[in-house]
Amino acid sequence: MRVTIAGATGFVGRHLVERLRGECELVGLSRSHRPRGDGIDFRACDLFSLRETEEALEGADVAVYLVHSMLPQARLTQGSFADLDLFLADNFARAARTAGVRRIVYLGGIVPEGETDLSPHLESRLEVERVLASHSVPVVALRAGLVVGPGGSSFDMMERLVQRLPVMICPRWTRTMAQPVALRDVVELLARSILDDDLPAGAYDAGGPDRVTWVDLMGLTARELGLRRRFLPVSFFSVHLSLLWLRLVTGAPRQLAAPLVESLRHPMLAHDHRLFERYRLTPTPIAEALDDAVRAERAAHDSRGSRLSEMRRSARSPGPSRVCSVQRMRLAHDEGAAEVARRYAQWIVVFLRPWLRVTALTDGSLDIGLVRPFGPPLSMLELTRNTERSDDGRELFHITGGALAARVDPPGRFEFRRLHTGPEVLAAVHAFVPALPWPIYRVTQAPFHLWVMHAFGRKLAES
Repeated sequence: MRVTIAGATGFVGRHLVERLRGECELVGLSRSHRPRGDGIDFRACDLFSLRETEEALEGADVAVYLVHSMLPQARLTQGSFADLDLFLADNFARAARTAGVRRIVYLGGIVPEGETDLSPHLESRLEVERVLASHSVPVVALRAGLVVGPGGSSFDMMERLVQRLPVMICPRWTRTMAQPVALRDVVELLARSILDDDLPAGAYDAGGPDRVTWVDLMGLTARELGLRRRFLPVSFFSVHLSLLWLRLVTGAPRQLAAPLVESLRHPMLAHDHRLFERYRLTPTPIAEALDDAVRAERAAHDSRGSRLSEMRRSARSPGPSRVCSVQRMRLAHDEGAAEVARRYAQWIVVFLRPWLRVTALTDGSLDIGLVRPFGPPLSMLELTRNTERSDDGRELFHITGGALAARVDPPGRFEFRRLHTGPEVLAAVHAFVPALPWPIYRVTQAPFHLWVMHAFGRKLAES
């Protein structure tokens, strides 16, 4: 069996590779070229590229999705983490269908029972699960809350709070119930789900045997660290103040901390233990899971540093000199991507008049030019339609020229992507390199693009 893992070098992915080594042929996907590891081949793959993802999944029997795009992917990223995750998951599901993958295995988040107003983080995890299953490939989704293990960002944040604050003010959300699960249990359940050809597609919860509040969990962590801590309950501390407090104490980047803190108001309790029962596994008690995590963190700290430190460096890094921009638009009518692109070409001609002139070619390509007092318009952006890679669900353009685009190979991409999970379309720019200097681009072309996309989104929602 060939198993291809997106996120093979991440928190859970590293341990999953260790568990599966020798039992199947392993392929790991990475944004950069990596040498072959012990028992695993790595393929460089930009998951924002549908073509690269199709090539990376070629030959896979099972595709494992352990990706979460909370942190920026380029020098400038426009769009919420939820929309970025949605685009990545749709790419992965489309590529899995094209590559003939038999099953997708996904690690998501627990869905609180009976709650409809989910936090953006939990809503995004559920949305990714749905879009992965929207392209006919069966999906096994393992839903977990807090995964307790060395290298996990959530556990790192909690450990730092306990280490740095002898007295902690605990707002109301810290009394919310949670059901943490040990990293080794999550890895084992994932491995069994990958190797079990008879496991029915669907969602399965993964929770440990103990139900605790977040205050209880911090107290248990303090005990494992050999520290004495006082916890003072209050009722006036909002989630937003909690976020500020958490970032100041732990140094966690906002892109990581904000979605997680917003989810803490929900009880994160498992509804079933079907997978534990199917494989006759006993969940690890929370005290044992914390002991394993603390011991492993101490052993690994000198060699690799903190996971939060790595994430802060990643958040500060300017990234490649490219732009990633994803905007979600709601459709008033059931329309395919080709129809949305046609309406965009008609609408933008009127919307940008009289400053810009848009020329639509017979093959659907567009040329956006600046109107001048004398002579023909100055070409600002050339959008060349890729007829081979476009279909009713996806309309793809390459940004091949114009005064505002640097000439690079391969060129940047602009596309409309119709979702199968509801009346929505994604407008996405990826790998675009501007010709303007970055300080000027950020205050001119970048906000102008967002203004145009939001205006077009309002138009689609109205009629």
